[in-house]
Amino acid sequence: MFAPGDQPGKLRKALDSDADVVVYDLEDAVAPERKAAAREAVRDALAEVEPTCELCVRVTPIGAGTQRDLHVVLDGGTPDSVLLPKVPTADAVETLTRMLDEHDAAVPVLALVESAAGVLHAEAIARADGTDALLFGAEDLAGDIGATRTDEGAEVAHARQHVLLAARAAGVDAIDTHYPAYEDDDGLHRAAGEARRLGYDGKMAIHPAQVPIINAAFTPDDDELAWAHRILDAATAAGDQDNGVFVVDGEMIDAPQVRQAERIVERADE
Repeated sequence: MFAPGDQPGKLRKALDSDADVVVYDLEDAVAPERKAAAREAVRDALAEVEPTCELCVRVTPIGAGTQRDLHVVLDGGTPDSVLLPKVPTADAVETLTRMLDEHDAAVPVLALVESAAGVLHAEAIARADGTDALLFGAEDLAGDIGATRTDEGAEVAHARQHVLLAARAAGVDAIDTHYPAYEDDDGLHRAAGEARRLGYDGKMAIHPAQVPIINAAFTPDDDELAWAHRILDAATAAGDQDNGVFVVDGEMIDAPQVRQAERIVERADE
């Protein structure tokens, strides 16, 4: 969940949202004339808070003040990760990683892919040293390619799935775009459910009220968990049989379903 960097109260309140990751935002949520104040507020928050979730800082893009962000912010403490927006190529991640090393802050980078160039280079971005997750940004992408955003999302569907595939191929997490209509709970529920069905690991939030809806969408229900346990129990019972295929509930099961069952159980345990 994102919290504006120039609002100290929200930086602290965001930690009570039950989000897995709280992002202190120095980019889009902060007006240009407020950047200096935001850096100082985030620095102070990093020095003072004791979060129970992962704490991340979204810096400005490479070449737009990233070094200034790090110089001030890291004087207060080291976050668990740094989110880099508008990542066009793997070079941007590698540049940020070098900057972090220079500040003795060897933390992972969350790479936000939200442009045509970023989507087309998503595989290399995901494989870059330091990249821990790919985040898909649909709103900026639509603006970059001249698309009109729709509820159905057909205009960004290819890019959304391409980013997911790139993340999976590189073995990093994939986080879906935020849902901008923060008062539309039903719409968010549908969007989060779709993201999970596509294979995403989570979804960005821009308001605390969105967090429980997203958490619920990505938490396996009792029926899913029971199915997963039946699959894993049957896989254990089948052992190393030659064909690797067995039957559960009248369905032929092999390695792909076993992997899906493992993911469901892992998600339920998180």
